Amino acid sequence: MALITVEGLGVALGGKPVLHHVDLELNLGEIVTIVGPNGSGKSTLLRSIIGAVVPDSGKVTKKPGLRIGYVPQKLQIDSTLPISVRRFLDLPRRVAQSDAETALIRVGAQDLTNLPLSGLSGGQMQRVLLARALIGTPELLLLDEPTQGLDQPGSAEFYRLIEELRQDLGCAILMVSHELHVVMAASDRVICLNGHVCCHGTPEHVASAPEYRALFGTGTQGALALYRHQHDHGHAHE
Repeated sequence: MALITVEGLGVALGGKPVLHHVDLELNLGEIVTIVGPNGSGKSTLLRSIIGAVVPDSGKVTKKPGLRIGYVPQKLQIDSTLPISVRRFLDLPRRVAQSDAETALIRVGAQDLTNLPLSGLSGGQMQRVLLARALIGTPELLLLDEPTQGLDQPGSAEFYRLIEELRQDLGCAILMVSHELHVVMAASDRVICLNGHVCCHGTPEHVASAPEYRALFGTGTQGALALYRHQHDHGHAHE
């Protein structure tokens, strides 16, 4: 059974149509990435799935009892708020010490426990947000541009961590990303969104689709080919 099925989803915000006729299915263990230009409804789709946005048409069906972890695109933290990483994990409800420790260890952030949240770097903050999403062992992780603001090494490290989590937890991952070259390398399926689903399928299929090229040009095809070559070449020597 699919974890999530989205059928004919339509959303208008402030009277302006943002999504129309969006269909999507997500199964356990998959990494699926949503790409699209600014304003294409990517964050709105994620927020519709978690129930923060009520659709105007269509429906989102979730597996009964589905456990979801969500990492939002931005979290506004008041820099004057004296809250530690450990205290932050207790919001909105307290979590057991063992669960907090396990989550922080999973993302390599165990050394940050007592640090003030306001003093974290971008990369550290992303790990803490991810740790918070992992409490409760989700079957589905929703990540909204999780590497925004990270440099390239930090970004690559984060995607490696996501892949490890998928293997360790067996969860599905649905993420929004603007880093096309990384997305193509890190995803099982890609959904190209621009108010509606323009095209979807394997990274190779989407990279060569005319709808995708109309939005993003042909640059990613070369990046994808280069990645595959390096990846295969590297594995040949292992």
